[in-house]
Amino acid sequence: MFEFLWPMILVIITNAAYQVCTKSVPKDMNPFASLTITYFIGMLASIAMFFVTNRGGSLIREFNKAGFVPIILGLVIMGLETGWIYAYKAGWQVGTSFIIQSAALTAILICIGYIIYHETLSWNKFTGIGICLIGLVVINLK
Repeated sequence: MFEFLWPMILVIITNAAYQVCTKSVPKDMNPFASLTITYFIGMLASIAMFFVTNRGGSLIREFNKAGFVPIILGLVIMGLETGWIYAYKAGWQVGTSFIIQSAALTAILICIGYIIYHETLSWNKFTGIGICLIGLVVINLK
């Protein structure tokens, strides 16, 4: 059971910390300077964790397996983080922005899951999309 739960717990805890840190980037700091520091620290932590979890492993051997996905993922993550920094600089509130983003993302991912990965659509998922859309309307009315 722990093997199933710990990754989601990690995602939830680090996502909360991520939102707090992103909102806390100084308003007068260039977002790309902030991301440069962020990615440098992330790179060092990733290298350390590679060797901690892969005793005797070879980064070069792993790099040869990479293909294009890690490159695209790096650009996507930079876009995601840049968007959040600018959203918070523009005055978005943490709770409101995350709810809007999560509701829209959930609806999009359910569709992507169905179209690309052939995941099943159930009434629960349609109900979830409906609740998300209602939530978006309710939040925007306030």
